[in-house]
Amino acid sequence: MSDKGEPRTFDPNFKGPVVNRSCTDVLCFIIFILFIIGYIILGLIAWVNGDPRRVAYPTDSQGHFCGQKGTPNENKSILFYFNLFSCTSPSVMVNLQCPTTQICVSKCPEKFLTYLETQLLYKKDKNSWTYYSQFCKTPIPKSDRTLSQILMDDNCPAAIFPSKPFLQRCFPDFSTKNGTLTVGNKTMFEDGKGKTRNAGELRAAANHINKILDAKSLGMKLFEDYATTWYWILMGLIIAMLLSWIFLILLRFTAGFLFWVFMSGVIGVIGYGIWHCYKEYNNLRGQENSHLTIYDIGIQTDISMYLQLRQTWLAFMIILCILEALVILMLIFLRNRIRISIALLKEGSKAIRYVPTTLIYPVLTFIFLSICICYWAVIAVYLATSGVPIYKIIAPAGQCEHENKTCDPEIFNTTEISKACPGAQCIFAFYGGKSVYHQNIPTLQTFNLFVFLWLINFVFALGQCTLAGAFASYYWALEKPEDIPPYPLFTAFGRAIRYHTGSLAFGSLILALIQMFRIVLEYLDKRLKVSGTRECKTCWLSGPGEVGTISRAAAPESQNNISKFLQCCLKCCFWCLEKAVKFLNRNAYVMIAIYGKNFCRSAKDAFNLLIRNVLKVAVMDKVTDFVLILGKILVTGCIGVLAFLLFTERLPILIEGPSLNYYWVPLLTVVIGSYLIAHGFFSVYAMCIDTLFICFCEDLERNDGSTEKPYFITPTLHGILNKKQLVPQKQKE
Repeated sequence: MSDKGEPRTFDPNFKGPVVNRSCTDVLCFIIFILFIIGYIILGLIAWVNGDPRRVAYPTDSQGHFCGQKGTPNENKSILFYFNLFSCTSPSVMVNLQCPTTQICVSKCPEKFLTYLETQLLYKKDKNSWTYYSQFCKTPIPKSDRTLSQILMDDNCPAAIFPSKPFLQRCFPDFSTKNGTLTVGNKTMFEDGKGKTRNAGELRAAANHINKILDAKSLGMKLFEDYATTWYWILMGLIIAMLLSWIFLILLRFTAGFLFWVFMSGVIGVIGYGIWHCYKEYNNLRGQENSHLTIYDIGIQTDISMYLQLRQTWLAFMIILCILEALVILMLIFLRNRIRISIALLKEGSKAIRYVPTTLIYPVLTFIFLSICICYWAVIAVYLATSGVPIYKIIAPAGQCEHENKTCDPEIFNTTEISKACPGAQCIFAFYGGKSVYHQNIPTLQTFNLFVFLWLINFVFALGQCTLAGAFASYYWALEKPEDIPPYPLFTAFGRAIRYHTGSLAFGSLILALIQMFRIVLEYLDKRLKVSGTRECKTCWLSGPGEVGTISRAAAPESQNNISKFLQCCLKCCFWCLEKAVKFLNRNAYVMIAIYGKNFCRSAKDAFNLLIRNVLKVAVMDKVTDFVLILGKILVTGCIGVLAFLLFTERLPILIEGPSLNYYWVPLLTVVIGSYLIAHGFFSVYAMCIDTLFICFCEDLERNDGSTEKPYFITPTLHGILNKKQLVPQKQKE
């Protein structure tokens, strides 16, 4: 008994959640407050140094924003590329930058024109040069420079093509004429450097940039779909909320029916599997090679070969028979515990009916989570946009030894690098700096993520402790609902905030540390994969006389396999650890809500109580999981089917659906939103069941059902227990 802790004894003064309590885990409370203060200071520092406009506006090669008010580019909101053909370079996808000069313009070119053509037409028609010069970096009075001078100074493009603005960038105006791709109704044109190009080459160059911008294009279409269907989405979410509420109320009458129907289905499915295996086993009798064993044919990649053996179907049939027997035996020998679990599910539905304000609490949790997520996202953006423009060398061929080194665009053309790497550009890359703040931005982003995880887990912990306090007040009321204290939810919330912030922070800190370590493992895994890919590319790029490079790269393959195995083991262990800690924390918060002890003491008491009732815990957990999963599937499925019929315009008789770019956008939003709403409602129900179960186990240890020690449980539950006769209670069922 000592290994499982001492059971609770009868206490005549115990009437539910302890009123007179003191602050717990004060040290952790102080640390938590200091971290929050540091988080606020980090937000202020990021706000002072960051500039989110750097994400919203396109940036030219000098790091200036296009279209930003109060700047020389205020009326130039579109980004123009000097030489789109250079965007076919491999460095485009590596550096996410096209190695050509980019300037801000007020409008895109509308016709074909080369610099050489403007020189020839200058004396006859100066308007062509006036039109052309607006696409130069600096105004040039007349076209008296040679093409080589213009290209060397990088002041004007060699040619312009008919273009249209797309995502605030000038892209060629492609069209199809008689099945042929054209640009400005031309299939062939001059590139301004003496070469004749076709529309396909220009399309290939533009596609490299489009790969970077596709996400923004998709985002615009998604925004259009959301703008068209937002009221339908809102209506679907409201219906999901009503369905979730109705399901919880009806669980009082349908919990047992749903469970036994499900178990009958499981038995039936397994029985059908046994029959099918026997049928296949019997049909293979006498067929060629069907008498062979799995050992005879060995390991085969074609799975169908195993299905042609009688031994395979015999093995399947034996396994399913064992599984069927286990399920039936479990239902027979655990029937009383299953009945207790079903009775507790019904009791949970009744508890929510008596304390209906608990169904509103998920809204408060949603508000807290939204604040945490928004604050984290804003700080992340401000940190990412902190600093001064950093310029890097990008070469069209991607083979310059100085590539990706920092440079100064003002003097780059006068340095030896521009001569050593012909065609190289000094282009804006990102924002950064050499100060202590800028050098530690990755550390600050890590701190931002860690505190975010801590706060998120704290919000969940606060909700669990609050709901546990409210439902514990319901359970320990001898006469329900007369003895239920007024405003149990608000009282429990006040107690949790006033006395147990430190304990909740302690439990959420443990979870945050585990989750942070899992994120680090995932990050290292991604880095190792990228590193391995680079090594592989290096091997394949080696010349025929460099076979030794490949062998050296292949040498540590066994070490890589070992490291991957260890990583998988660590991921699995920390995933299991996170699940175990969440389960323990959840029950510890119930103990905190009832007795007001510190986190460690409450976790220990909860663990010992569950160990003393381990079979009841296992059955209760699985039965509850089944009912909640079924409820979520039912609510989400109903709303999902209705949304699918509406957004695919398959209900023309009843209602006309909206015309959309992607019908799956609002459909997924409704389905995911419905699931989250159902999860929010059912999480209240799950916390109710967990709390009632803890109180139920405590009640059995404290009391014996006599007049002096009456049970607080309902007569229905007591009758299932087969204990002493319960003292009659006046209850409103």
